Amino acid sequence: MGGVGQVYRWVSWTLFTAIFFSFDQQLACAAGAHGVFYGVVGDNLPSRADVVQLYESRNITAMRIYYPDPEALAALRGSAIALILDVGGVDAVRGLAGSASAAAAWVQANVLPYYPDVLIRYIAVGNEVIPAGGDDDAGLILPAMRNVHAALVAAGLAGAVKVSTAVRMDVIADSSPPSHGVFSPSARRHMAAVARFLADTGAPLLANVYPYFAYRDNPRDIALAYATFQQHATAVRDDGSGLVYTNLFAAMVDAIHAALEKAGAPGVRVVVSESGWPSAGGLAATVENAWRYNQGLIDQAYRGTPKRPGVLETYVFAMFNENQKPGDPTERNFGLFYPNMQPVYPINFPN
Repeated sequence: MGGVGQVYRWVSWTLFTAIFFSFDQQLACAAGAHGVFYGVVGDNLPSRADVVQLYESRNITAMRIYYPDPEALAALRGSAIALILDVGGVDAVRGLAGSASAAAAWVQANVLPYYPDVLIRYIAVGNEVIPAGGDDDAGLILPAMRNVHAALVAAGLAGAVKVSTAVRMDVIADSSPPSHGVFSPSARRHMAAVARFLADTGAPLLANVYPYFAYRDNPRDIALAYATFQQHATAVRDDGSGLVYTNLFAAMVDAIHAALEKAGAPGVRVVVSESGWPSAGGLAATVENAWRYNQGLIDQAYRGTPKRPGVLETYVFAMFNENQKPGDPTERNFGLFYPNMQPVYPINFPN
């Protein structure tokens, strides 16, 4: 009888924590979790424990990491910081897509030892793989998502931890005006099925939305004020919907909403899994513009968009300037903070 009682108590506690933390995470979403991406591509960054304390001291309520980092996950234990946990690069996606047992082992290794002490909210299967990875890799995303979701179902966590994938704006063929938004031909063959999966499982689409790159690539036609949330920016009216846009970010997000509707998934919400503006290293990459954009982004998250007013869960990119990131100099200057944890510019995350 003692053994049966122990099993009963374990099942009851597991069920209670799954229900409680599912409800808790829904409340966190409703309250508007403001996240910041935490990257570690640098040789001068603070310890994981110090980083978690910095998040807490600055009222940053959510984090995204690109791979299961045991040190970061250990530092998050017991915190109130919600997490987007990426599975890793394309090689990790391939392994998860090819084997249900591999997905079960991944959940066993990277979710069950931490949840619910670590508030894992979403698992991101692939970052910008559709359509950038080509058909071979992009075609792996949905099978991998299904396998990870099945592993969470088996573990009793599918109601609390949602499986998604992160896409960039080139999945959208026509984002201007926003009501024209539709998945591009190269993305549509994958995104239509992904959208249905998200609708069926109650998961959001994770989207990396960067007005900076849109402005950098077309400064002639995009006003800097419109791209950086400035109050004197000329508003743009979408003749298709009648909605009025005062900033490029909201217009880009609503183009994704329109594409989801056209794909038959109007109920799928969007979580902005990355957005930011660099403070140095390229066109319009100044401290003032970065401050204007990122503070405007944080404030916009409370208002949502003209098409979807309300809270928009948003993750700023990134926590630190990372001195070992490859690519353009801007890539090393997206941080809100220097590696010594001093702010690059004043930024406010409201309570």
